[in-house]
Amino acid sequence: MPMKISEEQFFNRVDKGLKDNFMRNAMVSAQERLRSRKLDAQEELGNWEEWRNLAEEIRQHTLTHLDFYLEQLADNVVKRGGHVFFAQTGEEANEYITNIVKQKEAKKVIKSKSMVTEEISMNEALEDIDCEVIESDLGEYILQVDDHDPPSHIVAPALHKNKEQIRDTFKEKKGYSKTSKPEELALFAREQLREEFLTAEIGITGCNFAVAESGAISLVTNEGNARLATTLPKTQITVMGMERIVPTWEELDILVSMLCRSAVGQKLTSYITGLTGPKDEGDIDGPEEFHLVIVDNGRSNILGTEFQSVLQCIRCAACINVCPIYRHVGGHSYGSIYPGPIGAVLSPLLGGYEDYKELPYASSLCGACTEACPVKIPLHDLLIKHRKVIADEQGKSGFGEKLAMKGFSMAASSPKLFNMGTKVAPTVMGPLAKEGKITKGPGPIKPWTDIRDFPEPSKQTFREWFKKREKGSDN
Repeated sequence: MPMKISEEQFFNRVDKGLKDNFMRNAMVSAQERLRSRKLDAQEELGNWEEWRNLAEEIRQHTLTHLDFYLEQLADNVVKRGGHVFFAQTGEEANEYITNIVKQKEAKKVIKSKSMVTEEISMNEALEDIDCEVIESDLGEYILQVDDHDPPSHIVAPALHKNKEQIRDTFKEKKGYSKTSKPEELALFAREQLREEFLTAEIGITGCNFAVAESGAISLVTNEGNARLATTLPKTQITVMGMERIVPTWEELDILVSMLCRSAVGQKLTSYITGLTGPKDEGDIDGPEEFHLVIVDNGRSNILGTEFQSVLQCIRCAACINVCPIYRHVGGHSYGSIYPGPIGAVLSPLLGGYEDYKELPYASSLCGACTEACPVKIPLHDLLIKHRKVIADEQGKSGFGEKLAMKGFSMAASSPKLFNMGTKVAPTVMGPLAKEGKITKGPGPIKPWTDIRDFPEPSKQTFREWFKKREKGSDN
């Protein structure tokens, strides 16, 4: 399924990220700011671990009974006059959406921020039938104007752009003539979007959570644009991943509280919106027609497996905001619309190991992501599980790696071979060393020495030193 944002090889993407000083500084600043706000917000809430346990329990319960809640949701949406379509693949979802656009003879769609529509490449499918798609989220709008630059962060998609770059993009593409002040840039974007809201025939949104008991769709946003996208156009389409559901409003309240605090460090974001389908008689605004597209796209294959807990994700990006790897290489290095630790776990499951086999290894396994997750997804454990699958079941390990690990296994299990290896190592590695360090290593140690030094093996092993120490000599 088209989740890829780049055809470049993984290490080429990483090299680009490491050389982009502005992006790296922006990531550091954003991580520190967002993480600090999250810590303050969770401390103010109190009993954070109890809240995490409750949120985890809600997500696990919902996933265990997902078939029941999806059926209940669909029934209630239909009762309210809406239409429901279950899409097994992204292609099926796009086909359904494009057919609606064709039936309405629509030429313009206004869209709020949505990760699942990015996942299925919905915008491209609509553009293929000559329908213009306008992103209404400010960050997404900036990226769209800038030649459809892909997002680099789940919550802050334009994080890798500075205000001067945004000014230049608006100047080149939209005739902007003012300064790089954020207030002036935002006002210009607002003026540009205002006309788009009024002329779009169809509004499309994602879905933070659907409420099974009422058939309502909830949106959590920092801007009011999503509300305009759902009230002005006559036809509204909501696209949701099949796992983004809660049983009742009570569970929604808890998960929204965790989402807002974990994502941006607020008790609530600016807008929490509940949508209940087409407007009733006497309503002043709202769509005349409502469609809910529920997307599987590989999610059902994860249910019941050792990776099921990844579907607990509420897309808060708390794991991204503490990840040391993301901090240095940025979101585009992951090659998927889902970056960071959650992307490293989710992308291989949805997009396959062929395209994303490197991502589970793009981790220090420090566990900060697991600790930060408000719904207690064991992310670093799942990354290890991926590595095991890649090595044992997928056969993605290269011949050289297999041979090296086989040799190490033999040496490590034989005291004689291991001792021999420790004695030979200084002689073998000596020609590569300079002033006690190996700065340019061959073969499997090359990626290490490209970015850090490798210590020269000591001529005296620990066992030899210890024996001499026991004899009363440190020499």
